[in-house]
Amino acid sequence: MNVKIEDVSSIKKKLNFEVAADQVDKEISKAFKKIGKTAKIKGFRAGKIPVAVLEKYYGAQMEQEVLSRLINDTYFQALQENAIPVVGEPNILDSSGIIKGEAFTYEAEVEIKPEVTAKDYTKLSLEKEKFVADPKVLDSRLEEMRTSRAQVEPTTRKKAREGDSVVIDFEGFVDGVAFEGGKGEDHLLELGSGSFIPGFEDQVVGMKREDAKDVEVTFPEEYGQAELAGKPAVFKVVMKEIKEKVVPELDDEFAKGFGVDTLDELKAQLQTSYETQEINRVEGDLREKLVGKLIEKNPVEVPEAMIVKQLEYMYENICNRMQSQGMKPEMLGITPENFRENYRETAIEQVSGNLILEAIGRQENIVADESEIDAKLEEIATMANAPIDMVKKYYAGAEARSGLMAQIAEEKVVSFLLESAKVKEVAPKKEEEAEPKKDAAPEKAKKKTEKKADKGDA
Repeated sequence: MNVKIEDVSSIKKKLNFEVAADQVDKEISKAFKKIGKTAKIKGFRAGKIPVAVLEKYYGAQMEQEVLSRLINDTYFQALQENAIPVVGEPNILDSSGIIKGEAFTYEAEVEIKPEVTAKDYTKLSLEKEKFVADPKVLDSRLEEMRTSRAQVEPTTRKKAREGDSVVIDFEGFVDGVAFEGGKGEDHLLELGSGSFIPGFEDQVVGMKREDAKDVEVTFPEEYGQAELAGKPAVFKVVMKEIKEKVVPELDDEFAKGFGVDTLDELKAQLQTSYETQEINRVEGDLREKLVGKLIEKNPVEVPEAMIVKQLEYMYENICNRMQSQGMKPEMLGITPENFRENYRETAIEQVSGNLILEAIGRQENIVADESEIDAKLEEIATMANAPIDMVKKYYAGAEARSGLMAQIAEEKVVSFLLESAKVKEVAPKKEEEAEPKKDAAPEKAKKKTEKKADKGDA
């Protein structure tokens, strides 16, 4: 095999292959021998079919098998022998046919990992938000916890109000005709939850037990059922029961439901959790600013394959996060397609940042040592509440261990850069001034898909 390598760009190479005729002939013989074992041709016994006959009936299959094997074998051999850091799959630009007695040639274009040499990465000027604890947060979290433990009980109040849970019968009509999925009986609805189409719940507020009412609404233009989208509808609603939320008292008994003995302990636990989250957020924002500065000073051309891989990783992350909350991306209108569109620039920034940090680590000879690896494994085991032996076994694999070492090295590089940086503390941003997080749902996907009428479908 002969291979010529051409540089197309800083992230692309073209490989021109020539496979000798004798190697081609060997592969042709192997292919026909394999095909001949199972081939069925009238007038011939299996395994006894002459090659000339096999060529006539199975020539196309032979050519495909030989072409695939030759490309696969020679391509990976060339990558190994020439230490080409390929990312993604090769693009086969051209290839000759498989002909006995003739050499086989083909061209492949590949994307490669960029060779980054970082510069101007020390003594960077950065602004860090000063952490100031907000006393309102603790009260807000306690109230959320009380609400989560609320019981729904019948009320003596005559009229339903927002926040109540009501039991209703309903049936929807468009142009006077009942539509599929528009009927429900003994349906429990929390007023103000937004689980029915806009305008429905507002008109149920104020109804009394046994009241009957025509609720007039218009289906949103983006409604999931195309035949209803944008159309006016009338729902005949009957109020059957009105229930209200009763929240527990904020006392020691309440605190015991969360695994502590006193309310003071619960408050201390929540305060610690809040402060840890906020400090991590501030540190995360500082890291983002650091990486942003590095990218400004060290522009990197990023291969498409690395962008695609990062987008897949990000999408999988958001899916897992939503699944843990009992949600699906589709519920927020997030699809793989609009996610890729909205997050492409973020993915490019993240890959660029990783490449630059990796380059700095290499230039500064920053690596993970055994004690740091052991400490990280202990940390992972604690966070996952898993036995340390199980964690060590998982990270004993070459790929997992390599990834862990890269993660530790990157953390050390960031610490090294922050130690040399000129960091100025600034007042915390007001809520309305805060920049949206880059991992938030895409703007185009933020509008929640309207639900159907029956059981959350109206």
